[in-house]
Amino acid sequence: MPAETIHRAKQTPGHARGDRFAELLRAWRDGGRASPAIIMGVVNVTPDSFSDGGRFATTEGAIAQGRKLVEDGAAILDIGGESTRLHADPVAADEELRRVLPVIEGLRTTGALISVDTMKASVAEAALDAGAHIVNDIRGLQGVSGIAAVAASYGAAVIAMHNPGLLGSAEPLPGDPVRHCLAYFERSIGIARRAGVAEDRIALDPGFGFGKSVQQNLELLARLPELAVLGFPLLVGTSRKSFIGKVTGRGLPDRLIGTLTANVAAALLGAAIVRVHDVEEHRDAIRMAAAIRAAGFPSGLSA
Repeated sequence: MPAETIHRAKQTPGHARGDRFAELLRAWRDGGRASPAIIMGVVNVTPDSFSDGGRFATTEGAIAQGRKLVEDGAAILDIGGESTRLHADPVAADEELRRVLPVIEGLRTTGALISVDTMKASVAEAALDAGAHIVNDIRGLQGVSGIAAVAASYGAAVIAMHNPGLLGSAEPLPGDPVRHCLAYFERSIGIARRAGVAEDRIALDPGFGFGKSVQQNLELLARLPELAVLGFPLLVGTSRKSFIGKVTGRGLPDRLIGTLTANVAAALLGAAIVRVHDVEEHRDAIRMAAAIRAAGFPSGLSA
């Protein structure tokens, strides 16, 4: 029996992990331009995270942080056990599982949707078994691990991020970043469809900070509505990224205002989800952005 058939055999009517994600996005669309972007809170269970320096690397610390993010207004928690910073050391699957599984188990009763941020099919499968609803793949489902087939077998949702090169590459994109993203996303969507992932369980992430110059990051943000032609909700993850630091001249601890500005712009332009470290500060800002959109802000995706 082919591996894909084995994966699909796991899906049962009671095991559709992505149902709540699809419902959340449906409610966002149904609310039209008055719908605030959905807030995804970041929980890094890594000692070498670029953004928080391993502040929540222990199981207890990560669970406490996740609970705080839910209290602050996060509808989704994105739990990652491998740093995506440039030149970070790779993490073996066993170690990644040791980091993330207890945190998923400790946070699955919060009421938030649980996303696992991983590039490995084995980690995705174990996380879904532990109660995760979403697989967030920074390789856009285009790695060799078969994450899309695993997600489909659980009826889970996927987030496919634009990542034009290997994690160790900092080279900017050649040419128009929007055209590059669109072509890349078409491949990711095709992979998801062929694996059997339901279309209402697919979201796309332009991959801010991954293989893009400062100008290309800014251009992608300004032209976010052009990525809407594919018909899938967009997740924006600009939180504390280096391009914000280069524009503002601020180091990592001081990029909150720049991050808020970028994410308000994304929300005004119709982003469905914003992935952030500072949930409480974003909650009111995102609500204001939705109110401005509803009052007639002239640009953005149709909800």
